[in-house]
Amino acid sequence: MDREVKEAFIKSKSKDKQESYEAYLYILQATEKQVDWAYEVWDDLLNALTDKDNHQRSRSAQYLANLAKSDPENRMLTDLPRLWEVTKDEKFVTARHSLQSFWKVGLGGAEQKDLVMEFMVKRFKNGTDEKNFTLIRFDILQNMRHLYDLLNDEDIKRTAMDLVETVEEEKYKKKYKSVWR
Repeated sequence: MDREVKEAFIKSKSKDKQESYEAYLYILQATEKQVDWAYEVWDDLLNALTDKDNHQRSRSAQYLANLAKSDPENRMLTDLPRLWEVTKDEKFVTARHSLQSFWKVGLGGAEQKDLVMEFMVKRFKNGTDEKNFTLIRFDILQNMRHLYDLLNDEDIKRTAMDLVETVEEEKYKKKYKSVWR
């Protein structure tokens, strides 16, 4: 890991909101591509998924999702449930930011993609008792769209469209279908 990335991880925990935010953006950019230093921060990020600071929980979830493509040991296959828990965080903004990046785990390989899809399908079907479940469903479908766009896997699209067809309220069905236009 180079010095700039190390510094960014330190600054991402700064009390200075601007410094912390700039570091956050830098780390997201640095993790957009495959990196060889993922395991240098992996365990710290896993631990931060339960940090008392919701910003740290959210950011750690997003960083881990980005790092899934840099996981040759496939650690994410066992760590995914811990990451998924942050998508249900008590702070909705934390949960939503975590959920919106969750799809990136599916870029780590076929098994990761299958698990990501399994988690999202189950939540789409069974999450109607959650607060803001219509937004959560929208984010899940958007995640599937991102995966489909990058992987060109017709099964993803078919699964998403099958889920949309289960929605009874026409207003939401129409909104969800708009993700696939």
